[in-house]
Amino acid sequence: MTSTSWLMAAVAQQGILDRPVDQTVHGHRIDWLMDFSTFWIFALFALMAAWLFAAMILHRDGKHKAVYEPGDKPKDWVVALGIAGFVFVVVDGTLFTKSFIDVGQVFWNFKGVEEDPKTLRLEINARQWVWEGRYAGADGKFNTEDDIVRLNDLRVPVGRPVLMQVAAADVLHNLYIPQLRIKTDAVPGSITQAWFEAKTPGSYEIACAQHCGINHYKMRAMMTVMPEAEFEQWLELAQRDAKSLYSEEDAEAHWGWSWNQR
Repeated sequence: MTSTSWLMAAVAQQGILDRPVDQTVHGHRIDWLMDFSTFWIFALFALMAAWLFAAMILHRDGKHKAVYEPGDKPKDWVVALGIAGFVFVVVDGTLFTKSFIDVGQVFWNFKGVEEDPKTLRLEINARQWVWEGRYAGADGKFNTEDDIVRLNDLRVPVGRPVLMQVAAADVLHNLYIPQLRIKTDAVPGSITQAWFEAKTPGSYEIACAQHCGINHYKMRAMMTVMPEAEFEQWLELAQRDAKSLYSEEDAEAHWGWSWNQR
């Protein structure tokens, strides 16, 4: 373990980085970026504080007068560009490179997730003031009579990729599940995508991270991660009831769309 990694881990263990525990397979990638950023914020702050403290101690006796330095000498340029270059290359460069790789290979790898036979597909519709979920029924197609439609109660299996397509019926919302490291906009007239793979069963709160109106605080729901066997039992029962619960007159429940292959 490098000294930087050790210090980052130590900061996290002391509770300075107080955040919900990651419950996903790839959430550690996001946490690493946050830890790295926080480490360098502390490190650079400590360096500048030490520099100012040293100047205060070394020049407090008043033995020489303060001299104005315009900072236009070659050595001043070298120092300034050296510090700026270090920050941009080591800090910003690392963050950019790591996030670019993670996004390309993991978080936006929708094609690879789509092709995985284990993947569960889930449509989510946000509207004032609820989260609606839709699972394909026995026919395997979305927006048909046997779809499983849920209100503020979404359920997924542990250990399987969950690919979500997210939309909004009225205004801009934002699907936010901190423990699952999910945060994506729900945009009227558009469909966004996000995916995760949970590693721990449990119930995790869904919140709206975009102010969406006077009752924004009501945009709360639950995402329940279930063991595979329990999820399959729930899914079988929900599929059995889906057709009997379908009503042609229930216009609000007909918000689904044909699954978009990306």
